Amino acid sequence: VVQSYIGGRYVPSSGPLFATINPATGDTIAMVETADAALIEAAIESAQQGFAVWRTFTGTQRSRILMQAVRLLHERNDELAALEVADTGKPIREAIVVDVASGADAIEYFAGVAPTIHGEHVDLSSAFGYTRREPVGLCLGIGAWNYPLQIACWKSAPALACGNAMIFKPAELTPLTAVKLAEIYTEAGLPDGVFNVVQGDGTVGAALGTHRAISKVSLTGEVGTGRLVMAQAASQLMAVTLELGGKSPIVIFDDADLESAVNATLLANFYTQGEICSNGTRIFVQRALHHQFVARLVEKASALTVGDPSLPTTHIGALISADHTAKVRNYIELGISEGATLACGGAFPEDPELARGNFVAPTVFTNCTDNMRIVQEEIFGPVACVLVFDTEEEAIRRANDTPFGLAAGVFTNNLARAHRVIAALDAGTTWINTYNITPIELPFGGVKQSGVGRENSLAAIEHYTRRKSVYVELQPVSDPFE
Repeated sequence: VVQSYIGGRYVPSSGPLFATINPATGDTIAMVETADAALIEAAIESAQQGFAVWRTFTGTQRSRILMQAVRLLHERNDELAALEVADTGKPIREAIVVDVASGADAIEYFAGVAPTIHGEHVDLSSAFGYTRREPVGLCLGIGAWNYPLQIACWKSAPALACGNAMIFKPAELTPLTAVKLAEIYTEAGLPDGVFNVVQGDGTVGAALGTHRAISKVSLTGEVGTGRLVMAQAASQLMAVTLELGGKSPIVIFDDADLESAVNATLLANFYTQGEICSNGTRIFVQRALHHQFVARLVEKASALTVGDPSLPTTHIGALISADHTAKVRNYIELGISEGATLACGGAFPEDPELARGNFVAPTVFTNCTDNMRIVQEEIFGPVACVLVFDTEEEAIRRANDTPFGLAAGVFTNNLARAHRVIAALDAGTTWINTYNITPIELPFGGVKQSGVGRENSLAAIEHYTRRKSVYVELQPVSDPFE
């Protein structure tokens, strides 16, 4: 039984049990205890006690502990990757090089930032002033199920570097690795209570997200959940960071390097079975290149191996749940009924060994139009929609015609056009001649319905600190009424 992790140890709960399922086999990996009301209060109290200690550490002291956590993550990379594969269904070839390592990168980056966090000095006429950057207090992190460990690191690293405590609630579909991160933090020397993990569903998140002791909430999830969390946070005027979904465009001009554009499209649609919020699933291809691009994309997508995620030869693993798989398949049927051409994929893999899992073959639709639901709505599966455009102005207008604004990509060898189009695209995270590369040094986040605030980079420090102004008078204060 998997429990919540509070105050440096696992803590039992009287809440109901729920199963975490291996998406590739349908087997139950473990039963998980939902946090009850008493445990939620215990997590808050523990975090308050941990925060009182942690905020007194210097940036250098915090940095040393975070770097120890980085070392432990790298040492345990393979076992954590295997656990992530069992819980999420993603291929081991991805998890072993991306999931743990990218989380460790985040902690390493913010370990380096911690000693540099400082205020400013201001000279005044008969006085001087200074500002202090102080931690905001108790932070709530709410994770998503597609990158459970990475997201726990992305949220905890800046929070802890700035001197805050964090209570983290993993997605109930993937509850296994966040508690392993908590173990690692404890082993690295993090004071008890500074990083607590509370298990459960949305009701647990809501109880924490409306608690008067929480100062800030950071969510990675879908748009509907983001609206709910923002409304709940408003009851306490709580600061929020929301990293939500998207229906992001890739604009491919006819002078683009074909192979690079195709390879980036594969990455932007089929990596992690297409379960990535920033995926570029609306692929706008200029007419002169369209036929050649589609032929090569279909050729390469059809050659991808769908199968057991634990095998290093597998390219496409299992979708997170049976319900989500049904949703993705329904979108594929909808695309066909809407008149799009199914160029490849769309079928359940024929291998009987995969019959109990949640598998969908890489799917490419062509002859798509902007008003189709498969083009307008986030599918969150291995489904790519290819559209044709003629002019730069048309591509920009159609790419921006969406309520989302998380990401966008442009492929062209015309340097001026690349920068001109990127500037015109209404998205928070963009790429030129590549896609879905998210170094910790750059901010990540969206605009419009794709989110509020930014994760990663120095931009995250703004979300996890508050400024205090201090005015220091150097002269006696005269009587204002004399």
